[in-house]
Amino acid sequence: MVASINDRASHLGTETAFTVLARAAELTAAGRDIINLGIGQPDFPTPEHIVEAGIKALRDGHHGYTPSGGVLPLKEAVSADIHRRHGVDISPGNIQILPGGKVIIFFSAMLMGEAGREIIYPDPGFPIYQSAIAFSGATPRPYPLLEENNFAFSADDVLGRITEKTSLIIVNSPANPTGGVTPREEIEKLVRGLEDHPHVAIMSDEIYDQLVFEGNTMTSLLEFPEIRDRLIILNGWSKTYAMTGWRLGYAVWPSFLIEAADKLAVNIHSCVNAAAQQAALAALTGPQDCIAEMRQAFERRAGLISRGLNALPGITCRPPAGAFYAFPNISLTGLSSQSLQTSLLEEAGVALISGTSFGDLCEGYIRFSCANSDDAIGQALERIRTWLEGHLSA
Repeated sequence: MVASINDRASHLGTETAFTVLARAAELTAAGRDIINLGIGQPDFPTPEHIVEAGIKALRDGHHGYTPSGGVLPLKEAVSADIHRRHGVDISPGNIQILPGGKVIIFFSAMLMGEAGREIIYPDPGFPIYQSAIAFSGATPRPYPLLEENNFAFSADDVLGRITEKTSLIIVNSPANPTGGVTPREEIEKLVRGLEDHPHVAIMSDEIYDQLVFEGNTMTSLLEFPEIRDRLIILNGWSKTYAMTGWRLGYAVWPSFLIEAADKLAVNIHSCVNAAAQQAALAALTGPQDCIAEMRQAFERRAGLISRGLNALPGITCRPPAGAFYAFPNISLTGLSSQSLQTSLLEEAGVALISGTSFGDLCEGYIRFSCANSDDAIGQALERIRTWLEGHLSA
């Protein structure tokens, strides 16, 4: 007998954005000029006062282990920030500091999923949802986010998919990859409907909650006390404060899950980087103007991208309502999403992500990130126009 991998590992998916990023880096190293509109990473530097707090923490000796759930001052700051923005009181004892939002997705799937259970998640959606669900042993059950509905979920549709096997529903608004924001009335309808399904928990991925564009409103599920006893919140610092590489996220857990989540932390990563937690504390307690500056830039760029795409042959694009993505429909080009992704990277020097990386319902779409400069976006659109005109007229 030879060594073999656990069968469960075969269910793990991946995040194509990192594969495209690696290929773009290879082409750049070979001398190609590549414009990257693929990776979902703010192009802004982490604000200086946050960086300095991290440096000071190292100099002040924050080099050791911390409590597995995070240092208390940071959990208290998260609690205060939630109260400031949502008017909701959350005990620091229900807050867990983690090395990124993905960990919360996996913890949620591990705690609520197993063979014989079903977890409902959005399609299009962040690919790690489906990956974590499948790895847990539960059956992934997607629900559609339709273009004609501005990529918002339908509460009636989601509620109609619940069975006695359903253990968890995942929602994400503002959403990756679509930039869609679900209206408050749909969220209220979902919450009301969940009263008939007390066996179902809900995880709300709110990592883009402060990147909502004018004319749209973000509704946090924290605002509904009637589901607080089964609500998991995913949030963090990566998108809001341009801190992707610091690897920091936080979860708000219902009381029945917090102890088990802490045990997972102890077993998997022990604790979060001590100095990074001090930087996160500075982010929450320091100046907040950086958030508005980034949001305004992303909104401007989203407009540039959506207007530019709508002027291209074979492409239509609904203006994003939040986050920093656009999700245009490319079906009229006659090309598959994967072939267009590959061709634009290899031949036009523009890195994008195929819609099929985000779910089974995403053929005919491709994701653009707004996290690059206005000039880079303009150049990318011109390269795409030239490529499309050359190939669609052939």
